[in-house]
Amino acid sequence: MDVPHLLGAALALFVTLSIGTVAHEYAHAAVLSLAGIPYETEWLPDREGNDYLRAGAFGTWASVTPRDLPEDTSPWLLRASALMPLTLATPFALVAVGVLPDPAAVGDPYLVTAAVAWFACALPSPQDFSLVWYAERAIAEA
Repeated sequence: MDVPHLLGAALALFVTLSIGTVAHEYAHAAVLSLAGIPYETEWLPDREGNDYLRAGAFGTWASVTPRDLPEDTSPWLLRASALMPLTLATPFALVAVGVLPDPAAVGDPYLVTAAVAWFACALPSPQDFSLVWYAERAIAEA
């Protein structure tokens, strides 16, 4: 692969990760919003001052934090919110059942790069999985 193709793949990766990260966080927020739970979305929460590059490269990119959880909040609501980014993997399920063409079979390196980046954004983070297992504790601590 030559340099222009590598730069194009890097651009596809960056653009898809950027859009996918926003979609991932708003998937969490959609469940909370539909349930009427206030939340806060913070972009690059680990940055110190104006150090965006370091925070983006080595820190958390974004977080959605529920605020003022009522005591009667169902733990399943938080679990659903934590796992909602999995819905971003719907195109891959459609590929698996044959509704959509396989991006790897097309052979376009930009499309394959974008598909891998999008799938990475569909995976819940370790913090998301922690909320799935410890939703009751999160409600109690709120």
